[in-house]
Amino acid sequence: MAVSAALRAAITRAQNADQHSEPVFSPLRGLGRGRLTPIDLLGQSLSTIAPATGMVFIALWMITYSPGYVGLAAIAATTSAVFLVAFCITQFTRRLAAAGSLYSFVFQGSGIRATLTAGAALVLGYLGISVSVFSQAVPSLLDTIAIVGPDVRGTAATVITTVAIALAVAWIAVRGVRFATRAILVVEACSLILIVVVMLATHSDTTTAVALPNPSLSAVPFLAMLTVLSMAGFESSAFFGPEAKRPLISVTRTVLISPIICGGLFVFAAWAAMTGHGATIVGAYFEGTASGASAEVVLAVKIGMTCSWFASTLGCAQAGSRLLYSMGIERVLPAPLARVHRRFRTPYVAVLAFVAVSAAGVFIYSDTVRDDSGSFDGVVETALVCAYTLVAFASWKFLRRIGEHTSLTRICTLSVSTAGAGLLVYIVLDGAVHGMWALPIAALAVAVSGTVWSALLRRARPESLLMVGAFDSVETADLLPGAGTLLIDGDGRRRLVPDRGTSEGDSPEHGR
Repeated sequence: MAVSAALRAAITRAQNADQHSEPVFSPLRGLGRGRLTPIDLLGQSLSTIAPATGMVFIALWMITYSPGYVGLAAIAATTSAVFLVAFCITQFTRRLAAAGSLYSFVFQGSGIRATLTAGAALVLGYLGISVSVFSQAVPSLLDTIAIVGPDVRGTAATVITTVAIALAVAWIAVRGVRFATRAILVVEACSLILIVVVMLATHSDTTTAVALPNPSLSAVPFLAMLTVLSMAGFESSAFFGPEAKRPLISVTRTVLISPIICGGLFVFAAWAAMTGHGATIVGAYFEGTASGASAEVVLAVKIGMTCSWFASTLGCAQAGSRLLYSMGIERVLPAPLARVHRRFRTPYVAVLAFVAVSAAGVFIYSDTVRDDSGSFDGVVETALVCAYTLVAFASWKFLRRIGEHTSLTRICTLSVSTAGAGLLVYIVLDGAVHGMWALPIAALAVAVSGTVWSALLRRARPESLLMVGAFDSVETADLLPGAGTLLIDGDGRRRLVPDRGTSEGDSPEHGR
């Protein structure tokens, strides 16, 4: 009887519902909602990280500087630290979906200035990663072409290849995430299988002849920082929360799984380098057949690495464009960045802007920065550590505000916040001691960016400060008929009010 009475009441509410009220939409509804599966999200994260390339570079440094088991332990410990960062991030992904990812999450726990600081750090970090991997994809592709055909390497070929890769990345990113991530996941999986098989099947005690600059840090801290840089973008699936199916579950799982997968691969690469199983693949990529590797192995490694570099460039473009799109929605950046393609539902203006800046950065990097890549990587690492530290501290404040802290979350969030702050101080001091002034300058620029940015917005577009932190929220179409009417009050907050003819006791808001 109670069930029948509840059913009749629901039918009555549906019949009496106000069908003429103005519908309420999510601020991020321009992106296609509920399209991406967990496989798509995993493909996005792995494409951004490009673990195949990280394995080769970790093996290179392990062979070159021989840190032994201490270096192996440093990589494993860094992986554990990144997992703790992922745990802090999931305190937000369990509760909301936002195209701005960490930028939007920081707002939920900290103020606007901290949010804008995190946004500036993320823009700098993702653009830096994109420029770095893009600049590696170009010569890698030209080297591959030289193996199977004519040697076309040169200035003109570099320019043409850079433009071609930029156009391909932009076209795929505008075409849609699902179109890209599944193909990329297959390609990356093939690259990883190739690298693992070559490492297991070959053994050589020959050290690489690649000329490498001495890092400013000692070998062990440098390996830890290299691991952090190699894992950059593990959280990129969070940018696609509004586009994912069951985002609070699928995004959370992807954010947690990604560093575990990549960390395991990096530890394996370090072990392979220590035991003589990494020299062949390192030599094949950096020295070609001069290393003693067969032409077939060199070609396979070059193709795999080129595909991985391209996948990482594409992953950065897809994630970075969502960040710019979110900022365009909020008007903290120009509004045209929020334009969405009618058919593909992708932020095409943000994609084109991100790819264009990345391509321009490649030319600058090739001309002026390549000889000082250590400083460039250090700047990118500084920005990323800043963003991760801010989101960890914001998660501590957020959980305290909503009263959902546990002993585990308190320990993790405060530990990551403290470790991140300490690492930033270490990076700045080490850079100053070794004359790498780009690092302290970058840290200072990121630190003041939020204050400067908010002051400029307060003068130019003060209304944008009220829109910061946009996330995917309930729409009128998400409600069952008769559940009530969704309205936006004077403070911009969504409220569910009972429909006409519904008693106060039947209102979903009753008792709240």
